[in-house]
Amino acid sequence: MSAARGPLKGRAARLGRLMPSGPSTAARTPFVLLVVLLLGGGLITLLLLNSALNQGSFKLRELKDRTTELTDEEQALQRDVDADAAPDALERRARELGMVPGGSPAFLGPDGKVLGEPTVAASPKPSPKPSSKPSRTSARVPDRTGDPAPPGTGQSPAPGTSTAPRSTATAPKTTAPTPTTSGR
Repeated sequence: MSAARGPLKGRAARLGRLMPSGPSTAARTPFVLLVVLLLGGGLITLLLLNSALNQGSFKLRELKDRTTELTDEEQALQRDVDADAAPDALERRARELGMVPGGSPAFLGPDGKVLGEPTVAASPKPSPKPSSKPSRTSARVPDRTGDPAPPGTGQSPAPGTSTAPRSTATAPKTTAPTPTTSGR
C-alpha cells in the first residue's frame, strides 16, 4: 500500500461523485434546530416543574401553620377540660349545684342481699325553720337541691328511697334498702 493517497479510481470514484464535496450547511440546520427546541422545551418544562413545586411548598407551609394552630387550640381546650375534671373543680361545681357528699354506699348482690350499711348524706347547711316537735306525719318534703331533711328534725328518708319531691304523704317503710341511680 502506498502512503500517499491518489485520486480515487473505479468504484470509489463513482461513490465519491454521489457525495457532496464541500461543507453543507443545509444538513446541519435541522439538527441544530432540533437541539435548540429540545433544550428550550427542557428549560420550559423545568421552569413549570419548579413553579409547581414552589406552589406545593407554599400550600404545605400553610397547612403546617394551620395544623400548629389547631394543635395549640386543641391543647388549650384539653387543659380546660382537665381543669374542669379535676376533683376539686368537680366538688366546687357540685356544691354550687346544691349537691352534698354521699354517705356509705350499699350494694345489691346477685342473690338479692344488700351488702354494706347505707347512710344518708347530711346537708351541710342548716334549715332556716327547724321543727320543734319531730313527728312521722309532718316529715318535710325534700327540695330539688337534694336536701333530704333538716338536720335538727331527726327525720331522714328511708334508706334506698329517692330524695325527689313527692306528695306530703309519708313513704312506706321498706325492710331492705334498694339502690338508687346516680341521676346520669
